[in-house]
Amino acid sequence: MIPGLVCMSHTPLLDRNRPDPQVEKRFNAAVTQSSQKIADWEPDLCVVFFPDHFNGFFYDLMPSFCVGVRANSIGDYGTTPGSLRIPEELALDCARACLADGVDVAISYRMIVDHGAAQPIELLSEVASITRIIPIFINCAAAPRPTFARVRELGAAVGRWAAAREERILIIGSGGLSHDPPIPSMATASPEVQAGLIDGRNPDHAARVLRQNRVLGLGRAFAAGETPVRPINPEWDAKFLEALQSGSTTFCDQWSEDELTEQAGRGGHEVRTWIAGFSALQAGGGYQADVAFYDPIREWITGTAVATATPLRAA
Repeated sequence: MIPGLVCMSHTPLLDRNRPDPQVEKRFNAAVTQSSQKIADWEPDLCVVFFPDHFNGFFYDLMPSFCVGVRANSIGDYGTTPGSLRIPEELALDCARACLADGVDVAISYRMIVDHGAAQPIELLSEVASITRIIPIFINCAAAPRPTFARVRELGAAVGRWAAAREERILIIGSGGLSHDPPIPSMATASPEVQAGLIDGRNPDHAARVLRQNRVLGLGRAFAAGETPVRPINPEWDAKFLEALQSGSTTFCDQWSEDELTEQAGRGGHEVRTWIAGFSALQAGGGYQADVAFYDPIREWITGTAVATATPLRAA
């Protein structure tokens, strides 16, 4: 069964670029509130829908969806490195259920996850630790991406699987909302950058520090209005959150790649994880949702939100 869902934005700048103290206080309060809800739900297991930032998945083989059977966290941006505690048989059972439901998921016995998966798990473990995890990767960064309709079908397949299990299975969606980090494109990248997008695994310490420092510098420049990246779009974010609160998960089925990039930025494609998460509850008969926090936090370059939902039968 599914006792509840938490979707939240993640950011590599969480502990380094500090927003207004009152905004940060409200965000931390929303995380604590959500963590308490998770503790009250007493989950046995957590499914986390997450994106990757060319740390674990590359263009040498880029699946639309992948279920982690074994996985390790790289520990970027303050997250904890190490192997995830994945119940392998349950992960395989989830993958088989998705395949039987007509959604072609890949599996991995050597999945690498970055802060896109690790940060929400760690933040939401504030009250009670989230330790048994099934990570499900959704390609949100590397064009061509899966359609929103297909993402919804993935979420629904996982939701039907989880609803039929005896275990209490928490759903987490990690990513978004509107933001426009300088994600490189194979179509326009230099040969050197293309090589990194195809197989940039296992960078040395110097390369990882250089990448992280570039991101930190971008955050400071964006907050100061000194970078040409697309601004956060609070109006788009509000409409997206309102649509989810209405109980709909089909409203974005016809969205195009270019339309979303124009409105929500290159990072806005991460809302696929929210669509998958809410679709998991929708497949079980609907949900009741609450947005605990939203703010367009320039220091984090992200329209930052925290939302929870419970199945209607348990609301």
